[in-house]
Parts: sequence; structure tokens; C-alpha cells
Amino acid sequence: MEAASKLYVIGIGYKPLNEKARAIVLKADSILVSRRLLEVFMRYEEFDAARARIREINNVDETIAFIHQHYKTEKVVLLASGDPMFFGIGRRAVKEFGKDAVEIIPELSSIQIAFARIKEAWDDAFLMSLHGGPDPVKRRRLPYTIDDIPSLLQHYNKLAILTDKENNPSVIAGFLASAISDQQSEIKMHVGEKLGYPDERITEGTPGEIAGMTFSEPNVVIIIQKPAGATLSEGPYREAGRSESSCSAVSGSRKPDIRFGLTENRINHSRGLITKDEVRAITIHKLKLPSHGVLWDIGAGSGSVSIEAARLFPGLKVFAVEQNSEQIEHIKTNKAQFAVPNLEIIEGTAPGAVQDLPAPDRVFIGGSAGQLTGIVDTLAAAMHSGIVVINAATLETLREAIGKLESAGFQIDVTQVSISRMKEIGTGNYFSPLNPVFVIRGERHARYHASGLSTRAAGAAQGH
Repeated sequence: MEAASKLYVIGIGYKPLNEKARAIVLKADSILVSRRLLEVFMRYEEFDAARARIREINNVDETIAFIHQHYKTEKVVLLASGDPMFFGIGRRAVKEFGKDAVEIIPELSSIQIAFARIKEAWDDAFLMSLHGGPDPVKRRRLPYTIDDIPSLLQHYNKLAILTDKENNPSVIAGFLASAISDQQSEIKMHVGEKLGYPDERITEGTPGEIAGMTFSEPNVVIIIQKPAGATLSEGPYREAGRSESSCSAVSGSRKPDIRFGLTENRINHSRGLITKDEVRAITIHKLKLPSHGVLWDIGAGSGSVSIEAARLFPGLKVFAVEQNSEQIEHIKTNKAQFAVPNLEIIEGTAPGAVQDLPAPDRVFIGGSAGQLTGIVDTLAAAMHSGIVVINAATLETLREAIGKLESAGFQIDVTQVSISRMKEIGTGNYFSPLNPVFVIRGERHARYHASGLSTRAAGAAQGH
């Protein structure tokens, strides 16, 4: 057994503990578990030996507080459901304590089990969580909601959904049945109920059929859409001329026409108030956008960066924050035109407008309305690690941005972008310069946050 000062997050639910996990559990000083998972752990052969060291805690923040108090002097084990890094407590643990202080020993996830039960591949599925936490008052804001499901089905033929009491299979099915009226595709829902328990059950039906049923918790939902005349193995967006085995997960589940490089004339805007094509390309390159996660676009303007990012990465949730009503209408028009369900428009001024958003992995600040200091303070507290990009037109904003990001522990690099475009003059051509822009990039790693910067309660509950 390794020394203290390490937290062990061990997944349980579907198979016996492996040799390493068993040794850790049997030598632990404290074993933290929720009430639901305690019922699961009681079926494990290690339960009797571990019983005296089990602490039942049903609140995530209280669990994290206990770990902070004890993990440096005791061997602390946190039992989680399935794979702790799949919409689970593992992500919160790593952000709170740093990668070096956390060891994850995963189990199978409930989604893996569900797809195995219905004998469907899941490498081309879009995975989402509607698990907002057990406390109705403190439910966290989710990157995706039930309202996004019809739009997501325009991009994917399979959705896998972690549910909770509020966003349960019947509610999902009822909304889906009322929201999708065309008969161009066949939609089947599969509900995996109490997976891993002796009384687990798999139910299949149309949204209309599922809407009239009730289900025991915990459960997960799989939605499979089959276009008319196609088989499920073909998938709705398989590229012509490619075999099933040669298709990647992306080509198997997304429309193949998404390309990088939207031009200004395709994006609805007014009076030239848009991030220019060349600057937008550099900005997105500097952001190093992840395929999944959360992007805040603060001072989004017409939404050009948000739209481009949301199209490129459908698994990325993008929040476009803008205060100007005219610009808000441009963003709405662009969102509808480019069909990006993963883009959500937040009307308001930062930092106030971002207080309740999910913690970001990336932040782009295209406009701050004079609130740059407050914005950076807010994102620094919410952002455990990740990348911030700020576009500045003046030396004053450049100096302020560098100073604030450096004081918040970000490593800085700056690029000045000077662009000239060819234009006609008489019978000839000349180059007309655009205003230069400073692209400031700041990156911070989790270890800085763990060193003492205040944290934000944005972790996932232990429900799955």
C-alpha cells in the first residue's frame, strides 16, 4: 500500500474488485460512499472486513471537504459508480487535489453495460449527462438539456444519456415524442434500469411507448435513430464508398460536410463588427479546443468564434455571452443557420453573466465592456486548468490582460496579428491594412490551482 497524501477513487458496480483495488480497500483508514453505492458495496465480499471504516456521505461538497481534512494523514478511498472519469466524481477529485494526488481505478461504466446489453456498438455514440445532482435547489447547470436532444439527433444517430429523477426516461421520451413529428427516421429508445443489480431490466420502445412507463433508479437511456430504408449498422451519415470497418467514430456519426474556415460573408453581422477571418483562425488555433468540454465566448459579438467552434466540435458546449441586443439577434440567426445545438446564448454582461455557467475548459474574450479585471478574476476562480485567449486592439488592454493573467498563474504568450487584404484601385491592385490585433494566450495547469487558489463547486455528483 502506498503512503498517505493520495486519494484513491475506486469504481464499483458490475464485477468484483481486482487485486489492486481489493488491497487498497482492505488497508484504507476511511472508505467514503454514498447511500446508493453503499447498497451496491454491501454485495461485495470485502464489505464485512471494511464495514467499520465506511463513512456514508451523500453530499459531494461534504465528501470533498472530508478528503481535504484527512487524505494527507490517512489512506482515504472514495467509492464511485462505474468509471469515475465518465461524468463522475473522478474529474472533480483530480481538479481539487491534482493528478499526482489522485489514483483512479475504474470499473465498467453504466453506458458500456447498457450498449452491451442491447448488443450495439457505442464508439459512434454521442455521450451526454442529464444528471444535475440530487438536490433540486443546488442542481448544477448542465452543458446539454433535454431541449437539445432533437438537434443532436440531426448530427448523431446514437445518443447515450445519464439520467436522474428529474430528467428521467419517461420525461425524455415524452419531450422527444412531442418534439419530433416527421417520419423520415425511426427512433428507438432503450432504457437500462438498475444495471448490475439482481433485478436489472432493459426496456425497448418508441418515445411514445416509453413516455407512458415508469422506471426504477438508477437508469440510463440510449436513443438510436435509423433513417427510413437504412439499417442501424449502416448509420445515417456513413460516407459513401467506405466500409464499416474503415470508418472512424466521427465519420460514422456526424455529417461529413463540416469544414474549418467560415468566411465573414457567411456569418450574419453588422457594420463590420466581427472577428476577421484571419484573426478568428489564429484565435481558434491558440485555444486548442478539446473535442468535449466547455468554452466561454465572452463578448461574443455576432458569434463568429462560437459558431466556428461549435461546428468543429459538436461535443464541446459553447456559451456565447453578449450584452448587445442587436448582436444577440445575429447570434440567434447564425445558430439557426448553421444548426449548432451545442451553442447556448447568454444575454448579459460578464462577469455577472457567467457566474452560474459550468466551469470552463477554454475561454475566449473578444470584448470585455471595460470589465476585464473582474472577468479574469471570475474565470481564474472557476477554471482549474485550461487556456484563455484575449483579443486586444489597444496597448492598454494588452498590458491589463497580461498583468491579470500572470497574477492568476497563467503562462503567457502574445502574438501581434497584422493583416492586409488586396483591393482593386483603378486598373490595378493594392493592399489595404486592417487594424492590428494582439492575441494574448494564457495557459494554466491544475497544479497551480491546487496550490491554494479558491475553488468553485462545479463537480459532478456520484449518481453514476
